[in-house]
Amino acid sequence: MESIGTWWMWAVFAVVVLAMLAIDLFLFKGGHQHKVSLKEAAGWSIAWVCVALLFNAGLWWYLDAEAGRALANQKAMEFFTGYLLEKSLAVDNVFVWMLIFGFFSVPIELQRRVLLYGIVGAIVLRTGMIFAGSWLISEFHWILYIFGAFLVVTGAKMLWLADHDPDLASNPVIRFIRNHYPVTPTLEGERFFVMCDGVRYATPLLLALVLVEISDVVFAVDSIPAIFAITADPFIVLTSNIFAILGLRAMYFLLADLGNRFSLLKYGLAVILIFIGVKMLIVEWLKIPIFISLGVVAVILAVSVWLSLRRSAGEAAH
Repeated sequence: MESIGTWWMWAVFAVVVLAMLAIDLFLFKGGHQHKVSLKEAAGWSIAWVCVALLFNAGLWWYLDAEAGRALANQKAMEFFTGYLLEKSLAVDNVFVWMLIFGFFSVPIELQRRVLLYGIVGAIVLRTGMIFAGSWLISEFHWILYIFGAFLVVTGAKMLWLADHDPDLASNPVIRFIRNHYPVTPTLEGERFFVMCDGVRYATPLLLALVLVEISDVVFAVDSIPAIFAITADPFIVLTSNIFAILGLRAMYFLLADLGNRFSLLKYGLAVILIFIGVKMLIVEWLKIPIFISLGVVAVILAVSVWLSLRRSAGEAAH
């Protein structure tokens, strides 16, 4: 599939991602037991957003010099819209993570390691899915209609089940692990496995990690088709998606104590999915410009947040 990405552009992107992960892991000990403060989470969230915006600015500057202002503006807008879309849809993933950690009673200081593995797993998974999706679209253009219909159905299902929490106890993967592998009744620090009387036991922290990885798969299936409605360029799709994922762990800790204040956000995300799905279904008859898609997504998010905060304030007043 046609893409603006050259070998060295892919290389620069890979270096930026690996450098940021290394800084988080080694300099700030991202994989070690540590309670993340609201200030630290806010700082990392801002840092990740700034890195994504700087990358987009560099992309625009290069394309403006090499291919002209029109293409530079188009690709930069596609990147920003895709980034905002993926960042928005990832919020629902954050809420599921909260439920998972609450279900296994994982204290916040042990959650960083689980989320680190979860983010790395999501990067690998989404990279494979994006390249597979790009190939499918290039070979079978009609698959965009399947993606669109899937997003409409998923959005409608989210609206219907917005107030229902997933039944984690009956998850078939967790039940399989519990039935075929000994699991300790309590957490053992940040360890996923422990030895007891010569027997290797899994810990509830491993079960939490398994559910986090499963949630990544589920949400990738929803979000990746959505970004193909914005652009089919593999370079833009992958870079905007990965930058959104990289900042997800910081966003989780930022929202961990504020989740109840955004009770209506799920409805907004469901409407966004339906809008993107409809956009894909009508593309042959009506092509919605990128800036309109960006505006619609931004307005839906803003209204959802505003209504959520009003509802939260009203409940607090009573």
